[in-house]
Amino acid sequence: MSKRMAVALYLRVSSNQQTVENQRLELEKYCQRQDWPIVKVYEDSGLSGKSADRPALQEMLRDAGKGTFSCLVTWKIDRIARSVVDLLNVLTTLKNCGVDFVSTTQAIDTTTSYGKMVMTFLGAVAEFERDLICERVKVGIERAKAEGVRFGRPRVGFDVNRAVQLKRQGKTWGDVAGELGIAHSTVRRIVTPLLKNPAA
Repeated sequence: MSKRMAVALYLRVSSNQQTVENQRLELEKYCQRQDWPIVKVYEDSGLSGKSADRPALQEMLRDAGKGTFSCLVTWKIDRIARSVVDLLNVLTTLKNCGVDFVSTTQAIDTTTSYGKMVMTFLGAVAEFERDLICERVKVGIERAKAEGVRFGRPRVGFDVNRAVQLKRQGKTWGDVAGELGIAHSTVRRIVTPLLKNPAA
């Protein structure tokens, strides 16, 4: 990358016992060699890369949309996200804001042809990961159904005797459902067989 640009740094450690200072020093040295002025540093300490709701990460994405910086520099891509899907979402947001991305230890630079190729590869991996997740969810649901787990809206309990009594008083199904606070189809399905039963 030959052009001089304003950059922002993103630093993250997942434990409060760790420090971002090593990352900061490495990135500052890298930017100094490239002659890139650092306009802002975003830091998330003690936060997992699995969460996208990190305060500094969200602030960085907002600032990217405002044009605060033209390139984001980080130590490793796992500082941004642990999931390929989440990483691609962040990088796509940066790209849409006209912001380049550099990972100094992994030679990823989205302003180069190689960097663009890596982005294409990441996109393919992310799509594959999404497909795997969907397939695992589908298999999990089928297994749960086979084991008797019920899906859908939970059953709503209601006073069946009261429903029968109201219906025998000549109330419409809509009146009964409204008074008991349940669906018309539910009360009708459950109460109708009881009305035909003399013992009901």
